[in-house]
Amino acid sequence: METRASSKRRANQAQIQPLKKQRVVLGELLNFSNIISPQPKLLKKAQASKKTLSSVKKEVDNDDGPNSSVNGSFVSDIYKYLRTLEMEKKRRPKVDYIERLQKEVTTNMRGILVDWLIEVAEEYKLISDTLHLTVSYIDRFLSRNRVSKVRLQLVGVSSMLIACKYEEIKPPHAEEFCLITDNTYNKSEVLSMEADILKSLNFELGNPTAKTFLRRFTGIACDNKKGPNLQFEFMSYYLAELSLLDYHCLKFLPSLVAASVIFLARFIVWPELQPWTSAMCECSGYKSVELKECVLILHDLYMARRGGSFQAARKKYRQHKFKHVANLPAPPHLPNYLFEEE
Repeated sequence: METRASSKRRANQAQIQPLKKQRVVLGELLNFSNIISPQPKLLKKAQASKKTLSSVKKEVDNDDGPNSSVNGSFVSDIYKYLRTLEMEKKRRPKVDYIERLQKEVTTNMRGILVDWLIEVAEEYKLISDTLHLTVSYIDRFLSRNRVSKVRLQLVGVSSMLIACKYEEIKPPHAEEFCLITDNTYNKSEVLSMEADILKSLNFELGNPTAKTFLRRFTGIACDNKKGPNLQFEFMSYYLAELSLLDYHCLKFLPSLVAASVIFLARFIVWPELQPWTSAMCECSGYKSVELKECVLILHDLYMARRGGSFQAARKKYRQHKFKHVANLPAPPHLPNYLFEEE
């Protein structure tokens, strides 16, 4: 016998039909009848949340803007940490390693290697960070290990292989670096040199470069503009790559090179503006007079008074996709008043 309560319960269960489970293609979600549309209140909350996240991201990207209170503190802490990191001896090359250690490698040979690696990076469409890290690894390795001139190119391609693995989403294979050297070296030689470099660097691969600091400096340098200026950014990248060619730039910290790049890029692209502002001074920690030596070297590189035979970067930045920044005119000399304190 069935009680009245159990009979009623069975009748109610019969009316409830379970939803049939189906596999759904992501693009069909909006048309799927079994999906319950969100309630208006929940939808409004989601939209409000999206707006909040959007505004926070904007503040992170523009950390020195008027609404920088949310993230300004931790962004400053990050750059303080990077400044500390760049000064660690284990992450810095010796500024006179060619004179003290190398017997066959010369400053000109180093420049030729870096110039060629700029071409290789362009050929494989590598990001700028990869190129800067490659040169950093080369200089750090050569600071500790004597290398013959016939193996200098091997150091270069093996360093780039390591940098690619560190930075690139799809790094080229070792075989491709053998091919780019016209098979001067085989795969086993490249991998063996890769291991030697990693051991010499003690696997400390994440050191900041000038490009690391340019990310922050370029945004602040464009602060008075209505929007980001691509020509200015490309000019900054161009000058930073020119600095890689000059052995004498090793004596400057990456942050100082980046600050000097911004100084000169502003002078060339916006000659009507003061190249160094109080905001740039506060952000970078450098006064204009501290940048003078590096800025003058960069200016000589730009005017081809130094490294004039190295053409890879110049050809690269003459292209339309880089706004032809290598063709922009610049005064032959920088007046001293630009480096004077206001």
